[in-house]
Amino acid sequence: MGRDKATLVVGRGGTPLAERTAALLLAVAAPVVEIGPGYTGLPHVQESPPGGGPLYALAAGWTSLKERQWPDPARVLVLATDLPRLTLGLLTLLAEHPAPGPIVPLDKEGRSQPLCARYPMAALGAAAKLVESGERSVRALLASLDPTWVAPSVWQPAAGDPDALTDVDTPADLTALT
Repeated sequence: MGRDKATLVVGRGGTPLAERTAALLLAVAAPVVEIGPGYTGLPHVQESPPGGGPLYALAAGWTSLKERQWPDPARVLVLATDLPRLTLGLLTLLAEHPAPGPIVPLDKEGRSQPLCARYPMAALGAAAKLVESGERSVRALLASLDPTWVAPSVWQPAAGDPDALTDVDTPADLTALT
């Protein structure tokens, strides 16, 4: 992207993605911890190494929540900041889903979205172990778990937007959304 996606402003609202993401999370979860340099004013922790990638961020989040004595070890929402069309309805569906293990939605192309999902603390602990072993891929974490996959036909009515899981990874993605 040429700059940190958390600072991107998408749409006419004028709100950076990190602030938008924080507001959505605060509407369905508490406490909320930001992983990264601290764009939102929320409590935050930096993954090590900074910018190490999503698996490192999940491991840092697990460490932070463990230190804070996270009150609900069965339910931790994980949310990347690069989902400008994400809706409160989709996050609520993930937060309230009745399945006990990891809950991972599939986007409209059928790809898993492990950075807009709900995990038990034990699964995030597995991320930390994978990082310790030298792994870098979130796909390795998913392979070690037995997630409940949430199909678009289930989450789209709750989300109200079929593009709710469309992420912004490139300047072309950004242009397509504006």
